[in-house]
Amino acid sequence: MSIRRTALPAAAGGGWSGLALDVDAPARPGLRAEAAGAGRFLLRRADRVVLLARQHPWHYGVHYARTGDYRSPVPPVPAALARRIRETSVDDAAWTARWAHHLVDRLAAAVDGPLHQGSWVLADGMPRWAVAGHWERLRRVDPDRGHITWFGYGHPDDDQRDVLPLRRLAPDGSGRVRAWRRQARDGILPPVLLWWVSGLNTLTVLDGHDRIVAALAEGGPPPVLVLAPAVDPVWRAAWQRHEERGYAERTAHAVAGDATPAWLASLSHRYADALRDTARTEGRTRAWPLRGGAAGWDRLAARLAPGWRTDDRP
Repeated sequence: MSIRRTALPAAAGGGWSGLALDVDAPARPGLRAEAAGAGRFLLRRADRVVLLARQHPWHYGVHYARTGDYRSPVPPVPAALARRIRETSVDDAAWTARWAHHLVDRLAAAVDGPLHQGSWVLADGMPRWAVAGHWERLRRVDPDRGHITWFGYGHPDDDQRDVLPLRRLAPDGSGRVRAWRRQARDGILPPVLLWWVSGLNTLTVLDGHDRIVAALAEGGPPPVLVLAPAVDPVWRAAWQRHEERGYAERTAHAVAGDATPAWLASLSHRYADALRDTARTEGRTRAWPLRGGAAGWDRLAARLAPGWRTDDRP
């Protein structure tokens, strides 16, 4: 696998915001979505199903069931490496950039990662649409079988989430989490790697389940990098032209109205943020056909999640 990397546009105030990735192979990745039709799909890692999902027939949300077979495609991070990257980074932006390149290297070497041929984005931080309060809810509400609401419609508040772990989160006091908690206190905790899956309309945890728990236990949330397919370039170019026209019109109006330098600077900052958000917007996750279609999905669900119901939400 060969990956060409270029920097995303910086946010207002400068600094590093992420990478655009052009991936030449493979045609089908080891970790992928497979669609069965009628709103049914799954996530597969090699020959193991890690998540079953079925969208609400009226597209209000999605039911999911984890199977317990998920394993991260990223090798464990030694504490010595985490400390060395922190101590040799001149600032937080350099620290994040180094971790981004490290994770891209590991995903390029993985046989069961999600990268496949095409354009991708690896962005710093949560998207603007994310809700900060959802992190704390994740500590207490993370069922193996659950429902993600997209619009509410009378669904419980606990069905609202921005992040879905692909395996059960460990308790705060587990041995693995305690080790990460020490790194969180020392300020060297590596970022969590999230993967956008558009069929879920949610970010999944690709690597860093225990780091999430550690960061939240220490007052979190964790630092994150978000991996997503890039949006269609035609759409991105059209939206950038829209932002450019809007910025030019607002600036001309402000200048004609004797706007203050501070106001003009705020317009420039908002424009820079808009371009950054456009560049990092999550695209559609590609899905491959599931062998056996809907009937095959039903058989897998009966075997891997016996008793699971997908009709318990309006």
